[in-house]
Amino acid sequence: MAKTEVILIQNIVGLGGESDLVKVAAGYARNYLFPQGLAVPLTSANKRRIESLKQRRGEREAHEFNTMTELSKSISKLIAVLQVKTGDDGKMFGSVTAGMIADQLKTQFDIVLDKRKIHLEHPIKTLGEHDIALRLHAEVAATLKVRVESTTPVAPPVEARRAGPEGRDRDDAARTESRGHKRAERVREDKPPGEIDEKPQRPERKPRAPRGEKGEAPGKAE
Repeated sequence: MAKTEVILIQNIVGLGGESDLVKVAAGYARNYLFPQGLAVPLTSANKRRIESLKQRRGEREAHEFNTMTELSKSISKLIAVLQVKTGDDGKMFGSVTAGMIADQLKTQFDIVLDKRKIHLEHPIKTLGEHDIALRLHAEVAATLKVRVESTTPVAPPVEARRAGPEGRDRDDAARTESRGHKRAERVREDKPPGEIDEKPQRPERKPRAPRGEKGEAPGKAE
């Protein structure tokens, strides 16, 4: 495939910046770079443009550096909140990607950031907070804090639902009623209060007086 040298007049990611001399496929230069105004052919006349292109490039890079430096300071203070769907067990459906984080930065903070500047070691698949590395510039890095929350409502535990003054009042009333039922059952099973379990003692008998002969009472004269 035939190659041709061109002078880039705009920054092209993966190819070069302003004033760079690069070799590209002739068809790519003819059908894309030249019509889009991204490069010009390498000629004696165009070589004189290289110095002005280098100056413009230096100004652009200085502006980008200053802008990204200020952005890194702002981003380090932010928390991007992403809401995802989860199952009853708290596990996420799918994962959070660099593109989703870039969209959230735009929506939440009106920050436009190329997702390629967001470096994830692997997609986020767990809830909670995560520190994400950003490569804002060749010389500027930053860390963004991302909080992943679930949109699935979680039913509170029974004890939590019964917490609070009203819940305690209901619990106290229930316990009091339960104790009352138990006490009534014990009263029905036991003997009435005040009843003596032991048999009543018989009164002591008085000794009989001795009788005389033939049944006469003692001390009675003939």
